Amino acid sequence: MQNGRIVVLQIIGGLSIGGAESRIMDILRELDRDRFQYDFLLNEGIGQYEEEAKALGCRIYRSVKYKVYNKGRYLRELKDFFKQHPEIDIAQGHSTNTAALYLPVAKECGVDVTIAHARSAGVEPGLAGWLKRRTRRGLFEKADVCWACSGEAAEAVFGAANRDKVRIIPNAIRTGLFAPDEKNLAAGAELRHSLGLEDSFVVGHVGRFHYAKNHNFLLKVFKEILNHRADAKLLIVGDGEDRSKIEQWISEMGLSDKVILPGMQKDTVRYYQAMDVLVFPSFYEGLPGTLVEAQCAGLPCVASDTITRDVDKTPLLEYLSLDAGAEEWARAALNMERRFPVSSRGNDSKYCEMMKEAGFDVTRQVRDLEKIYEDLLKEHGKDQ
Repeated sequence: MQNGRIVVLQIIGGLSIGGAESRIMDILRELDRDRFQYDFLLNEGIGQYEEEAKALGCRIYRSVKYKVYNKGRYLRELKDFFKQHPEIDIAQGHSTNTAALYLPVAKECGVDVTIAHARSAGVEPGLAGWLKRRTRRGLFEKADVCWACSGEAAEAVFGAANRDKVRIIPNAIRTGLFAPDEKNLAAGAELRHSLGLEDSFVVGHVGRFHYAKNHNFLLKVFKEILNHRADAKLLIVGDGEDRSKIEQWISEMGLSDKVILPGMQKDTVRYYQAMDVLVFPSFYEGLPGTLVEAQCAGLPCVASDTITRDVDKTPLLEYLSLDAGAEEWARAALNMERRFPVSSRGNDSKYCEMMKEAGFDVTRQVRDLEKIYEDLLKEHGKDQ
């Protein structure tokens, strides 16, 4: 503890605009900072959220990034770090690929509670995915507590046998921020105008440019939509390691004049209101914040049936198998837009309220989380 506050160290790659990062920041903004201190241990470059995190009182630390060949150095430096910071009460690890290495070090150095928090339900194919699965081995036994954003993420990271022993904490957001109120609708209309989309049928996607998001199939679906709607445009919000690959696919499919890539955006609210339908064909997800946000915004969505049903809380979401093919996906997207046209969103927050009641509102969740932190410390013999 420090200055009477419980210190929770958040261990994650970086603070860029990603799903897990955005959810942690949503919690931080609502956290009772008179009672709790969030700090961060990162191993990536400076992210878009870092300045805000510092302004909210967080301390940012950095460690060397784990590579197979630097394991000795990695563990030595971690040990030095935790010994230098005895104020840390809880280490909450979101980087589960290496949590089986760093959480035992934290425990050995006196951290009272270690938490492994699973936020993804899969890994990419090939050597990279194999290595991640290998370094996760035994993680369930190496953390004091295991959390996951969904049952699918729990099973993927901790194993099927342990799924029911993992506490499920859904990814929560500031639901009211995304409601289709007058301000957000106007912001969406203004964005459509600035992007030259006033007379277009806007197919949208929000997500990191990564294998899991299945952008190649997204582009194929959009190409099929163009066969029915020549006025269609594809708005892909995000960025990441696969950007050059995605740009190449766009060029090869002859879609360069039909696809807009605005990059990573902090303010996704107006982008949802600029879209007519969201297409989300991921290979795997933990619990996608995009689908929570989109439903709060009143935006109809078509998503792959590999994604957890935990986000299926309104009529705005339709699941479809990736095996159904791009043409069937295109028909589904067009049908969802006909059922829920943008004109019907007019200042109607009923879907936002449905998502809030389903447990996706961060204001409610953070109070529960604070109590969980306190209870965990009591269970592990820590007087507060």
